[in-house]
Amino acid sequence: MKDSALYIHVPFCDHKCIYCDFYSIITTDNISNFLSAVKKEIKYYSNLYSEDHTYSSIFFGGGTPSLMEPYYLNEIISSLKDNYRINEDAEITMETNPGTVNKNKLEQFRKAGINRISIGIQSFHDDELKFLTRIHDKETAILAVHDAKNSGFDNISIDLIFNLPGQTKDRWKYNLQIAVDLPIKHISAYSLILERGTILNKMVLDGKVTIQDEDYDAELYELTINFLLSNGFTQYEVSNFTKPGYECRHNNAYWRYRDYLSFGPSAHSFVNGKRWWNFSSLKHYISEIENKGNAIANFEKINNEMALNEYVMLALRSKGIDLMELEKKFGKSWISRNFNYIKKLDERNLAELKDNFLHLTKSGYAVCDEILSKLI
Repeated sequence: MKDSALYIHVPFCDHKCIYCDFYSIITTDNISNFLSAVKKEIKYYSNLYSEDHTYSSIFFGGGTPSLMEPYYLNEIISSLKDNYRINEDAEITMETNPGTVNKNKLEQFRKAGINRISIGIQSFHDDELKFLTRIHDKETAILAVHDAKNSGFDNISIDLIFNLPGQTKDRWKYNLQIAVDLPIKHISAYSLILERGTILNKMVLDGKVTIQDEDYDAELYELTINFLLSNGFTQYEVSNFTKPGYECRHNNAYWRYRDYLSFGPSAHSFVNGKRWWNFSSLKHYISEIENKGNAIANFEKINNEMALNEYVMLALRSKGIDLMELEKKFGKSWISRNFNYIKKLDERNLAELKDNFLHLTKSGYAVCDEILSKLI
């Protein structure tokens, strides 16, 4: 049995934030049709991947899943449990916008089966939230965390974004300080990234917004690592920090190169060495599901070289590489080819090689992309 993960992409949003490039729509015309379609897709793949896989995590992403009524997500959870081998203690996460929930709704989500909540706060400065076009303010964000805790959620994660235009180190540190004072177990801290096709990217191209340089970004990132490590968090991936015992199982499925099966428009799956992705348009997705049970837009078979590169990239961005496991999977050539460079990383304190296990240090995380470019 393979330990695997399940993902559901809920595309509905209150509005589109300027930095977001995930598929989402602000109309609600097809909410009931989407529910019917995603349950049909779940059933379709159960005939292929229910016997040799068990599933230890379910993740509702988007979009804004918390816009939905709790019974809506419960129907999807029930459909998954009816068709797949879901572990009794499975981690079931819902992405949440603070502006879409209150204590009563959060209590209903908890009763519906959600046991982990990921709250997209991004900042505790109202002017930064306004720039990012978020629909909540600082007080709503803080209230959402406390409401989640008081609604029975022990496993609470928040998202924050650093290196916003004009953001000083003191302003970013203020965000981190409020975060660690909240009853949370996990923080995802991301640098502001310009994605093609977003409103923010056009604003930068038009000269309306200036993004701070990479050196300053690296300084903010180093500040983030040092601050969170000194406040009881550990780093288990480039952008993710956790209290002991609260690593996100779903994220680890991706980073440890396990299979994952995904449903909904634009969703990507990776099972048995094959990757495929669905059509993005919700209407097109629903039509494809109605006609043939799946909505695959395209696929690729992962050859040995691609698998090796992806394995190395994902492992180094997270916990590190077990060289004995890598050799068992892919042979000795990669280790032999890169061993001198690995020793240099160890000597420069960018990585640590001990007992056949290679992992990046906090200095190495800061230049992870540069290191990976040498290794793959």
